[in-house]
Amino acid sequence: MQANHVDGLYWCKKWLTNTFTQTCAVRPSRHSTSTHSTSATGYNMLTDHEKELIAKIWDKMIPVASDIGAECLLRMMTTFPGTKTYFAHLDIRPRSPHLRSHGKKIVLAIAECSKDISSMMVTLAPLQTLHVYKLRIDPCNFKLLCHCILVTLAAHMGDEFDPVAHAAMDKYLSAFAAVLAEKYR
Repeated sequence: MQANHVDGLYWCKKWLTNTFTQTCAVRPSRHSTSTHSTSATGYNMLTDHEKELIAKIWDKMIPVASDIGAECLLRMMTTFPGTKTYFAHLDIRPRSPHLRSHGKKIVLAIAECSKDISSMMVTLAPLQTLHVYKLRIDPCNFKLLCHCILVTLAAHMGDEFDPVAHAAMDKYLSAFAAVLAEKYR
């Protein structure tokens, strides 16, 4: 019985490792014909209605940017403890000033991009450079954060975060994460 249990743990760990590696891989889009794959597919997948919906949602989030951002970061660091390494110099306790300040910066950057999604590459260029060359953030973490943002939005918005809003926001945040990871290629 013991050997069978150990084999099961081995295969479970192997499956989780492969799944996590595949989830975090930054791959060029299969639809891309240009050198900037995210500019060709990321925000062009959104309809005009979805773009308006995304802009409205982020306009509502600006007044509570510190709260939403801090909760997203805390959720990410709790769910994915490896992401804490990038924040070792900050106080990452719930409602800490550091967490609220950084969370607000994230939410405001996302909200700024939502105003004109087609210029996302230009808007995020300084953040790309910062995260790639200075902070050296693993691009996998952008996807993890975006997932935590979706969960936080769903928790805060309740019934307003219907399947249409969820799908639109998921597409938008996927494009956002892909644009931030663009310079890693």
